[in-house]
Amino acid sequence: MPLPPNAMIVTAQPEASEAGARVLMKGGNAVDAAMAAALVQGIVDPQMCGIAGFGSLQIYAPKEGHSCIDFHGKTPLLATPEMWEDKLQGEARDGFGFVLDGYVNDVGYQAVTAPGSLLAYFEAVRDFGTWDWSDICAPAIAQAEAGFFVRPHVHYWWTYGADMGRVDVAERIGFSQTGRNAYFRADGSVKKIGDHVANPDLARTLALIARDGADVFYRGEIAERIDADMTANGGLLRRADLEAYRTTRQAPLRGSYRGFDIATNHPPGGGIMLVEMLNILENFDLTALGHNSTDYIRIVAEAMKAATADKDTHVGDPGFVDIPAHLTQKDYAALIAARIRAGEKMQVTRLGQPEPKDTTHVAVVDSTGMCVTMTHSLGMPSGVITDGLGFMYNGCMAVFDPRPGRAGSIAPGKSRFSSVCPTIVLRDGAPRIVIGAPGGTQIAMGVLQALLNVMDFDMSMTEAVSAPRFSATSNAIDVTNRIPGYLTDPLQAEGYEIIRSAMTFDIGAVHGIRIDNEKLTGGADPGHDGVALGVRV
Repeated sequence: MPLPPNAMIVTAQPEASEAGARVLMKGGNAVDAAMAAALVQGIVDPQMCGIAGFGSLQIYAPKEGHSCIDFHGKTPLLATPEMWEDKLQGEARDGFGFVLDGYVNDVGYQAVTAPGSLLAYFEAVRDFGTWDWSDICAPAIAQAEAGFFVRPHVHYWWTYGADMGRVDVAERIGFSQTGRNAYFRADGSVKKIGDHVANPDLARTLALIARDGADVFYRGEIAERIDADMTANGGLLRRADLEAYRTTRQAPLRGSYRGFDIATNHPPGGGIMLVEMLNILENFDLTALGHNSTDYIRIVAEAMKAATADKDTHVGDPGFVDIPAHLTQKDYAALIAARIRAGEKMQVTRLGQPEPKDTTHVAVVDSTGMCVTMTHSLGMPSGVITDGLGFMYNGCMAVFDPRPGRAGSIAPGKSRFSSVCPTIVLRDGAPRIVIGAPGGTQIAMGVLQALLNVMDFDMSMTEAVSAPRFSATSNAIDVTNRIPGYLTDPLQAEGYEIIRSAMTFDIGAVHGIRIDNEKLTGGADPGHDGVALGVRV
């Protein structure tokens, strides 16, 4: 009988999980595996993430402890707070993104912020990995040279259409000549499931990065080509923005829940919302209410709304915004819980269209107990691919508030809040859950529910990430279609707006690993194409 796995990786793409598993099998540590997988994700899911994206990473090492690397996109230095003030049309219903005249913030050259992903990958390997950088890049280069075959979730996103007033997805992926060549058939239609995608420019770019490191992207030949393309096409990004880019390192944001210790990310990431929601819900006996019962949905949804309203009002880039300490305090949460218990409905104010869900995740535990959880993204991708470079740029300017004087307003060098919250849960000082999710504003809501599923209902990780989910990032409650109507009908009778999704799996796409006395079990969200792979090292 084979021995159980002592190392595991979970990602949203089978190719990425396999790449990371191969690294673990060859003696690489969790960081080596995670970064190799992340680079492959940028090849086989090229609008979900890539070297011109952003994200947040948490690393736990048994002897060294915790470190978080934040690499959110930063507004170009040419940006000004009022530059789009007169173009505002509306705000996404769930509070992530603004619709402007001409979609100038959403698609095209002005949508791009200074990217942090490549620098974070490189620094993680340099400072926490054991392999040479060139070896970390090798699986992605090989994948880029071979191309990939369109998977169901890739095709689903390509054919998603317009996203609540935003530019149609097909327009994004066809914005550049490289996109039209790579992602479309000869007849002009988007490629189908099983079609082959080739992007040899990306293989050459990665080979250059493998040889010269991240510096070639931020200060060298690639930076020069980025600058020239952006300048020629009216973009805001310049070489000066790339040269000035720095990641942010700090210890994780800490919280607790029923004897579990929560380690998550600081703003501008979404960990602050996760901690606030858990603090509120600790005041209720959720197990006694029953999983996804009517009362459970109401109480958890109200906690979501309270945290969302606080985020909208108070949370932004801490380098530009003073974030109140009470948001993560237990006594503040108890006051909100009392209001919920009394039947009060929390209020979330919106201008008046949901957040893009273009993100991915990787979670790894190695044989030494090192844990890595990283959520990385392009936001709603800009569609821009510089000729000859092969990678698509992020579209993060779409999430900045065009109204000056607000927590999320535009300012040079500023990062905008995102819901990404890669999280590690510990008990008695040892990791128990390594988790995270893509899914736009719904990330924190999906991670919250999966954590409750494990901590309150003792679900396996597969059960936890597969259970039906709901969300409240506005005054409405969104539910997936596996939550029966007889549970939500009483909420409608109480005056709640229930919006039922046609999706079987939705509200984030949670991926995680559960650790029980060194036993590893993983769960990949069934709504994506991913897989959990356990190996014996």
